[in-house]
Parts: sequence; structure tokens; C-alpha cells
Amino acid sequence: MWRRLSQVLKNPIPRHSSSSLFPKTPPNPSVLRPIASATASVGSLHRTAFAAPMSTATALLRLDDLQDNKRSRQQKTRKGRGIGSGKGKTAGRGHKGQKARGTYKFGFEGGQTPLRRRMPKRRFKNHFSLTFQPVGLGKIAKLINEGIIDSSELITMKTLKESGAIGKQIKDGVRLMGRGAEEIKWPIHLEVSRVTVRAKEAVEAVGGSVRRVYYNKLGFRALLNPEWFEKKGRLLPKAARPPPKQKDKVDSIGRLPAPTKPIPFFPEEKVVGEAQLST
Repeated sequence: MWRRLSQVLKNPIPRHSSSSLFPKTPPNPSVLRPIASATASVGSLHRTAFAAPMSTATALLRLDDLQDNKRSRQQKTRKGRGIGSGKGKTAGRGHKGQKARGTYKFGFEGGQTPLRRRMPKRRFKNHFSLTFQPVGLGKIAKLINEGIIDSSELITMKTLKESGAIGKQIKDGVRLMGRGAEEIKWPIHLEVSRVTVRAKEAVEAVGGSVRRVYYNKLGFRALLNPEWFEKKGRLLPKAARPPPKQKDKVDSIGRLPAPTKPIPFFPEEKVVGEAQLST
């Protein structure tokens, strides 16, 4: 094959004139036929270089036309190499002045009070902070004595809202406080977002239980106002899992719709909960 190719290359295709890239009359077919057969197995480069053009849009590949892409070999600007280079003498720094002589502190404004000191200080806002509405055991005991809350049923955050123990605007949940803990003299079962150590001990001392449950924003709306979903023709959302940072601060995922019976604590859950409270 190579011997045949060398014979063909001894009689190369004549170079076309510079006025037109492609000849007006096609080359001799008797010359192109052996070229195509000889270069069929050599590769795409040989086929592109020696085959006849298929259309006027296809350019011939020639060795004397090869060049790099633009800016593929762009050299770094050399400063201070003579006036003719354009970056000689002052090397682009200009004449005199602080910027021409050396470095200076970032934000320096010539001695006047810089912008970062002229602007007033703003407070830091933690977007991950949670706001819980506090409610004391004394207030719950008072509502039970008045007959507004039934102590035999599970006391949820919805029960506390409907009874007026807490306000209507519940942002992230309810925190059970130990204020008035001495007024609790009968077992009660509660589900809240957070609970203090004193409140938990007071409730468990009379045979009750407190479970910390997690609800997200949509879950709180479904818990406190499920009629809104029915009005809009939507189903109640599924219970959301707590984020990793709150996993150790809750006992279980909140249930929807509002539960009426407490979930019994298993012995191992009590041990884990007491260990977390002690730490």
C-alpha cells in the first residue's frame, strides 16, 4: 500500500491559483481513484488532505496553512523591558505617588475615615434560631381546674391554643416551663416542642409524661388549623422529619391530624432522654 501511495505522490495534484480556492474544472478522475483506494485505511487525515472537495464550504487541509488557535500561546506581559514595549520605564504605574512606590492597606482612603468605619454597625441575625412560646404548668393546672382542658386526654399544642393558654401566633412551637409546678397534683400527658428539666420532673413525679415532638411550618398549620386545608381542597401534609441539628432535641415526629392519645414511652427511650437532660 505504501509503495502505491509513494507512486501517487510523485505526481501531486497541481496547486490552484490564489484567486480561487477550488478549481473550476474537477481533477482527473483517474488520478483521484487510486488516491481514494490507497488512503482508505490510512486515516481521516489522509482522506481530508488528498480527496477532492465535496462542496465549496469544505476547506482543504494543507500543511502550509496549519496554525494555532488565537491566544492559545499568549505570553505573559513583560514589564520594564524598554519604551518600545509599551510597558517600559514606569511599567504602567504612572509617575510618583503612593500607588507607584509600593503596596498600601486595602481600603485605605488617604487618611480619611474609610467607608467601612463610616457605615453604622448592623446586628447579626441567626436565620437558624427558633422562637418558642412559653407556657407554665401553673397556667395549665388553672385551665384544668376551670374545666377548659380535659386532663384525661392528651394535651397538644392545638389544645393549648384553643384553650387560650398560649397566643394565636405560634412561630416555631411551644416550650413547657416549670412555673407553678407545685399545682400539678394529677397525671397529665403533654406533647410540646421543648420542655425544661424542672417541668419534666414535676410532670413525671405525679405519673404523667411529656413528649417533645417536631413540626415544621406547614405541619404547625395542619396541626392548628386543619380546616384551612379542607377549605382549599388539599390533603393534610405528611409529617416532616427533623433536621440533623434538632434530632437530639426531639423524641418523635409530630402526628397529623392532632392526636388524642399519648404514645407510651419505652424504657430505653426514657434512659436516653434522661441522659440528654443531664448533659
